[in-house]
Amino acid sequence: MLETRPVGAAIAGLDVGVTTSAEARGMAQLTPLHREVVAGMPMLERQEIRVLFATLQPGDRTPRHSHRHPVTVYVVEGEFTLEYEGLPPVRVGAGEVTIEPAHVPMTGYNRGEAPARMVIYFACAPDEPFADPA
Repeated sequence: MLETRPVGAAIAGLDVGVTTSAEARGMAQLTPLHREVVAGMPMLERQEIRVLFATLQPGDRTPRHSHRHPVTVYVVEGEFTLEYEGLPPVRVGAGEVTIEPAHVPMTGYNRGEAPARMVIYFACAPDEPFADPA
């Protein structure tokens, strides 16, 4: 059974709904973007899958945070730089994918001159916060 509900306070102000196509289409053409076996995935009877879209304007940065679960980031446009505690910075450009590891403090930046737009998706325990302050 599919359960649909608000994302909750962990991502305040975000409304998530169901989208439908304006016209009937044939079989979807799938393009694999990234495939990786990742440690730390939740192994629960019930898991929540979340897909988010984010935009960082030039000069924007995220608060220092960590995730309880791996987070996959696909950059649609622009460039996004992640600085992980104890690791070298990772630059992710348009069309590229990175996986943010669980339990590693990080900050994300848009050091480019154009907006950085990205799709973020992950699996977690139901109602688990997206991020924790680090």
